[in-house]
Amino acid sequence: MKKSAKEIVIKPIPSKAANNFVKLFHYSNTYVNNSVIHFGVFLNKKLEGVLSYGNPIDKRKVLVLVKDTKWQSMLELNRMAFSDNLPKNSESRAISITIKLIKKNYSHIDWILSFADGTQCGDGTIYRASGFSLIGIKKNTTICKLPNGEVKARHGTSKINFEGAKVLKGFQLKYIYFINKNIKKNLTVPILPFSKIEEVGASMYKGNAVARA
Repeated sequence: MKKSAKEIVIKPIPSKAANNFVKLFHYSNTYVNNSVIHFGVFLNKKLEGVLSYGNPIDKRKVLVLVKDTKWQSMLELNRMAFSDNLPKNSESRAISITIKLIKKNYSHIDWILSFADGTQCGDGTIYRASGFSLIGIKKNTTICKLPNGEVKARHGTSKINFEGAKVLKGFQLKYIYFINKNIKKNLTVPILPFSKIEEVGASMYKGNAVARA
């Protein structure tokens, strides 16, 4: 019998279990050390997905997106990784449930930030289906292909030698979700129409550039 996304079970899991899963199933094969809250997505009692939330790499630059944001009142969805065994729509259902759990158990969290990798993965279809707003599209300047063929993201805390690396063509898309709807008015950047993605040529699905109708 075909499984339904309504059959998935989501609950907190230890960081070690989450990070091990992410290393196996995330396209980058890396987890984020900044992640502090980890949710497991279970189907038939087997771990088939992980969502990890935590602090952004450079939080000071992020806080200014929403005026008067306190240091501990936002999270970034650092990593999502899912196996192919999950039913259709499991990803958006998992995001929705984890946000509800954060709202219930971490009442100080007002908003959530996440990024879609329109260079290697996709343009954020799951976020749009989950009620996120698009607040940024920019050409990729950080994801590089090293001379040995590895693909790595360049940032201020990286210890990787990027000499001779080539910046990959693509985009990075920024999404935001307001748990506290009352502070949406404090957003300091405009909300972009989703049509802007195709307009600038940033449409991507499962690592392939696409033209959307």
